[in-house]
Amino acid sequence: MEYVYAALLLNKAGKAVDDASVKKVLEAAGVKVDDGRVKALIASLEGVNIEEAIKNAAPVAAAPVAATSAAPKEEKKEEVAKADDSKKKEEAAAGLGALFG
Repeated sequence: MEYVYAALLLNKAGKAVDDASVKKVLEAAGVKVDDGRVKALIASLEGVNIEEAIKNAAPVAAAPVAATSAAPKEEKKEEVAKADDSKKKEEAAAGLGALFG
């Protein structure tokens, strides 16, 4: 993720997003630079208009907000499931007790 952030920072500053620039940003941030990842990033950004990509990605960023509001409902279901499991275990233990005495 740091590599993408470095490219975005360079783009925002109006600098060229190339191998050397990305490496400098990452090194300045204290990140151990992997040359393969830098080259892969630069290759994947070739021919991409970063500003346009950011504008198109903005509506997608709103989707996780809706997903986080659904999370509490899922937790309630898990609590109910745990309660059902404990009832089943109690019933099973009661049945075994009748077998042995």
